[in-house]
Amino acid sequence: MGPALLPSSTGSAPAFSSTPDRVGRDGALALAFERRGGGTVLTARRFTLPLQALEPIPLEGAGSVCLTLLNPTGGVLGGDRLEAEIAVGPGAHVCLTTPSATRVYRALGPPAVQETSIRLGVGATVEYIPDHVIPHPGSVFHQSLTVEMGPGSRVILSDALAIGRLAREERWAFRELVSRISVTSGGRPLFLDRIRLDPSRRIPQELGGMERFGYLASLALFADGFAGWEDVICALEARLAAWPSVLGGVSLVAGGGCLVRFLAPSAQDLTEATRGLWALARHSLLGLPALDLRKW
Repeated sequence: MGPALLPSSTGSAPAFSSTPDRVGRDGALALAFERRGGGTVLTARRFTLPLQALEPIPLEGAGSVCLTLLNPTGGVLGGDRLEAEIAVGPGAHVCLTTPSATRVYRALGPPAVQETSIRLGVGATVEYIPDHVIPHPGSVFHQSLTVEMGPGSRVILSDALAIGRLAREERWAFRELVSRISVTSGGRPLFLDRIRLDPSRRIPQELGGMERFGYLASLALFADGFAGWEDVICALEARLAAWPSVLGGVSLVAGGGCLVRFLAPSAQDLTEATRGLWALARHSLLGLPALDLRKW
C-alpha cells in the first residue's frame, strides 16, 4: 500500500501529501476487523484524507458490523490517488458501504485512481455495497477492487456506474472509465472482470451497447465450499424478471460463484434492483434477512 501511516488516525502523513508539481491528493485507508465473543469489532483504523471511515455500527442478531467509507471532500479529482486496505479476520463479518455516489470530476492531467484491497480470513464474510460512480464531463477514472478469500469465507460485491449526470442531460461526456475486479481464493484466480468505457472510440448507446440505459451494475457472489449455485442463479434470474424496466442476466463462475449484470434506466431502478438482488444474496449465502442501509 505504500509507506506506513502516522500513529494518528487522521490527517495527512508527509509521504501521502501532494507536491507543488502535481495535481491531486494521495489518500490512504487501513482497516482491520476481528471476531471477538459473539460479534465483530474494528481493531485498527488509520487514514489520510481524502479517505475516511466512520464508526462501525453493530447489526443486531448477526454478529456483524456495518461501516461507511467516505471522501469528505465531496468527490474525486483528476490526479487523486486513493488506496484502501481492509483485513477481515477469521469469523468476522463486515458490511462496507458509502454514504452516496462517488462523483469524479474533470481531469486536466493524470486520471483519478482508486484502489481497494480486501483480505478475508478463515470463515470471514464481507459485503461490499458502495453506491454508484458518477463520472463528470472530461473525467478519467481508474478503479480496482482486489479480494483475497480465505477458506470458508463468503463475499458479496456490488459495482455500479452512471453514464454521466443524467439529471443534467449529460450522457457519455467523460473521457474514460476503467473498473477492474479481481477475486482469488487460496492464491488461485477465481474471478477477473474488467470494464473500460471510452466514449471517443465507440458510440456507447448504439445497438449492442447500453442503448437507452443510463446505469450499468454488477453483483458478484462467492462462497468457499458452497454447492447450491444453480438454485441461487435460478432465484436471481427470477428476481431480475420482476423488474421489467431492467435488462440483465446471471452467469455461473466456473471456480464457484455467480455474477449478475444488469442495465437500469434510472437511479431508482438501479437502487431497487440492487437492493432486491442483494437481499436475495444475503438470504441464499448468509441465511440473513435484507439489510436496510437507511440512506437519504
